[in-house]
Amino acid sequence: MKRGRKTNEANSSSSEETAEKESKRHKSVDDKTTIVQGPDWGNLLQDIILQVFQYLPLLDRAHASQVCRSWNQVFHMPDLWRCFEFELNQPATSYLRATHPELIKQIIKRHSNHLQYVSFKVDSSKESAEAACDILSQLVNCSLKTLGLISTARPSFMDLPKSHFISALTVVFVNSKSLSSLKIDDTPVDDPSLKVLVANNSDTLKLLKMSSCPHVSPAGILCVADQCHGLRELALNYHLLSNELLLALSSEKHVRLEHLRIDVVSENPGQTQFHTIEKSSWDAFIKHSPKVNLVMYFFLYDEEFDPFFRYEIPVTHLYFGRSVSKDVLGRVGMTCPRLVELVVCANGLRPLDEELIRIAERCKYLSAVGLGECEVSCSAFVEFVKMCGGRLSQLSIMEEVLIPDQKYSLEQIHWEVSKHLGRVWFPDMMPTW
Repeated sequence: MKRGRKTNEANSSSSEETAEKESKRHKSVDDKTTIVQGPDWGNLLQDIILQVFQYLPLLDRAHASQVCRSWNQVFHMPDLWRCFEFELNQPATSYLRATHPELIKQIIKRHSNHLQYVSFKVDSSKESAEAACDILSQLVNCSLKTLGLISTARPSFMDLPKSHFISALTVVFVNSKSLSSLKIDDTPVDDPSLKVLVANNSDTLKLLKMSSCPHVSPAGILCVADQCHGLRELALNYHLLSNELLLALSSEKHVRLEHLRIDVVSENPGQTQFHTIEKSSWDAFIKHSPKVNLVMYFFLYDEEFDPFFRYEIPVTHLYFGRSVSKDVLGRVGMTCPRLVELVVCANGLRPLDEELIRIAERCKYLSAVGLGECEVSCSAFVEFVKMCGGRLSQLSIMEEVLIPDQKYSLEQIHWEVSKHLGRVWFPDMMPTW
C-alpha cells in the first residue's frame, strides 16, 4: 500500500510539474505575442503621416491613402498639394512614368485651389503638350506662385496651335495675382500674353525664363522690364536683348537684378545677323546692379562671333557650346575682367597657350575653368594654374587636352598643378566602356 501511495504521489507531482511548464510556455508565448504587436499605424499623428507622404511618389501616396480613414484625410490635406509636378508622357515616345489620368481628374476636382508651386514635365509629343494645356485651362480657382513648363525634348509646346497655348496660359496669368516665378522656355508665348502677365502680376514677378520663344519681340520683353520692378532673375535669347532693355533694368524704380542669362544661338551658319549692344548700356546696367551674375551661352559658328568681345563686357559666366577660335578666346581675355567661370567645349588643333595666359592675367576673379576638345601645352597649363592660384575652386580638364612638352609629362603635371592649387588634382579621364 505504501509503495502504491508513493507511486501515486510521484505521478501527481509529475503531472503538476508538466502543467506548470505548460502554463509557463503559454505565458511565454503570450508575452511574445504582446511584444510582436506594433504601433497602431492608423492612430499616428497626422503631422507625421504628412511628412512621410511628402516624400512618396504620387501613385504610392494614392495607394497609401487607401490604408485607413486617417491616412485618406492626410492625402487630401491642402499642405500636400501646394507643390506639384504633372508628368505627361506618351508610352511610344518616352520611358518616363506619367501621372495617371484619374489622379489628374481628382487633383483638378479637389485640389486645384490648393496648388501654388506647379510644373509640367512633358515629352516631345504633341499629345502631351495638349494635355498640359487642358490642365492649365482648368486652373481657374487657383493662385499660383510659380509655374514651369518643361519640355524634355523638342518640339512639344512649339507644335501646338499658338492660340490654344496662349488661351490656356492666359487663364493662369489672369487668375494668379501673385505669380513670382515663370519658366516658359521653348513655348509659343507672345507679346499680348506678356502684357496680360504684367497687368496681373507686375508687383510679384521676380523670375522670368523665356529662352527660345520666337513669337516674343524686344518690345514685349521691354514691357515686362518697364512694369515688373521687382524682377531679380531674367533669362532670354540674345535677339531680345537691346540697349533699351538694359536701360530699363537700370532705372531707379528697378531693384537690382541678380541673374541675367543670355542664350546666343545660331541654328544655321551665316543666316543669323547679330546686333551689337553699346558699351554705355552695359555700363549703366552694371552701375545699377554691380553684383549681377551675367551668364552667356554661345552656340555660334566662327564667322558669327564678329559683333562680340570687341569692347569690355561685364560677363561673369561664359560657356562656348561649339568650337570657338583662338582669336575669340584672345578677345575674351582682353574684354571680360569680371569673368568668374569659363567653359570651352571645343577649339580645334591649335594650342591655347597664349590665350589662357592672357585670361589668367586679366580675369582676376576667375575661379572655375572647364576645357573639352582643346589643346594646351603642359608648361602653359602649369603657368596658368600658377597665376590663378588657389582661387581655382573648379578645374575640369580632359587628359586629352594636355600636350606633354620638354618640361612636363602627363605623369608629372598633376603633382605640379596640385602644388599650386593647394589640393590634390588629376585631369579628367574619358570612360573606356
